[in-house]
Amino acid sequence: MSMRRTDRQMDRDSAWQAVDACSFGTVSMLLPEGEPYCVPLSIARIGETLYFHCAQEGLKLKALRKHPAVCVSCVGMAEPVHDKFTTRYTSAILTGTAREVTDEAEKIRALRAICEKYTPENMSRFDAAIAQSLSRTGIWRIDVTGITGKCKK
Repeated sequence: MSMRRTDRQMDRDSAWQAVDACSFGTVSMLLPEGEPYCVPLSIARIGETLYFHCAQEGLKLKALRKHPAVCVSCVGMAEPVHDKFTTRYTSAILTGTAREVTDEAEKIRALRAICEKYTPENMSRFDAAIAQSLSRTGIWRIDVTGITGKCKK
């Protein structure tokens, strides 16, 4: 992926830090009919793979099964600079391929990463929650093939 404002381009490690710091990632895809569609998701990363949880059916899954190529937008920090009419920010754009996770051990690793990111204070109850809901929880992975990061300080 190329970037017009190369003076704002971050290195790869900084781009991954923006991903880790984001509140959510917006995943863009094509619907089965070829129309664009995007949805914000709670994402977590293990290595260079993103994971998200979901129901086991729905429009998003129909889209991903038909067209697994995705683009993910993450904003790690955004702070308006009111007196200058601008915004300080870090962001990352990722491309990759979405795949459903069926391996139970990988599903648990992914859910652990998601829970540690979003609800670390509840990890003492993680194993009990997994025992109750793993069978009805969908987990998908995005194998990242490209990442760029951008910032304005």
